[in-house]
Amino acid sequence: MTSPKTDANQPDLFAQELVATLKPAPAPTPVARPVPPAPLFKAPPVPTRTLPIPPVGPNDPPLRKIQLGSHTVHYVLRRSARRSHGFMVCDDGLFVTSPNRAPLDDIERAIRAKQRWILTKLFERGERRALRAERPPVEWVDGAQLPYLGADITLRLEPAARSHCVHDAATRTLHLGVTPGLETWQIRERVKLWFQDEAKRIFRERLDLYAPHVGVTYHSFAISSAGTRWGSCTVAGNIRLNWKLVHYPLALLDYVVVHELAHLREMNHSPAFWAVVGEVFPDYDGAKAALKKRSVEMPVLFPDE
Repeated sequence: MTSPKTDANQPDLFAQELVATLKPAPAPTPVARPVPPAPLFKAPPVPTRTLPIPPVGPNDPPLRKIQLGSHTVHYVLRRSARRSHGFMVCDDGLFVTSPNRAPLDDIERAIRAKQRWILTKLFERGERRALRAERPPVEWVDGAQLPYLGADITLRLEPAARSHCVHDAATRTLHLGVTPGLETWQIRERVKLWFQDEAKRIFRERLDLYAPHVGVTYHSFAISSAGTRWGSCTVAGNIRLNWKLVHYPLALLDYVVVHELAHLREMNHSPAFWAVVGEVFPDYDGAKAALKKRSVEMPVLFPDE
């Protein structure tokens, strides 16, 4: 049997397969990575945390300063006949009141012992002041919205021969009689007086309502314009309440009233004190948080307050 004849021109299939196996494999086509979509909203810049520095007048003593961790704190040092060191933090910064004869080393030790509280309050005040600076003050024009007991009332400016200020609770409108030549600052001050009168009336009602529930009797009360305190109470039973509470919901005003009345049973902020507050106002933690939140959101009515 004869073998089949091979054509010289016929390609060697096995040779082709061998060559194919020796050839480098073609480089894979690179797969394009998906491009992440652009963000719809740009994140706001992180606010710079700054510590307020108390203002100094031409006749005031120079500020003192102390290093608390990585922070340089400027403060006003006042001397008095008191026996202990007192600290007050407001939008203007830190104010320290110390005994007349207390050496500076003792004062600085007292500050360092309270540095956590001091720095926390200073940062809170600095952020609050920055937020308030970003909000334009209320314009004292007809139709202005003013916060009263947690909601807005509408200011109506009406030409009048004599100035008057009357609140219509049904329509939530404050009618202010504007005499010829009355300037904007006078309108603002007249409305402030109305708010303060309302605060006095409401405070008396709420104090008389809650005092029996707390089991105490207060001696007197007055309104205050304090920049850092909502209220205070003395051992003698004299209570002071910040008139600006009249802008907030009645429940928050009630919390401050109960808080100050409770001091007539416990002149401190111990667990025993909070137990007294909780007897009448169980959600005092929620009220404290809401008061802090609302104070930042409150429109700027009286920039100098």
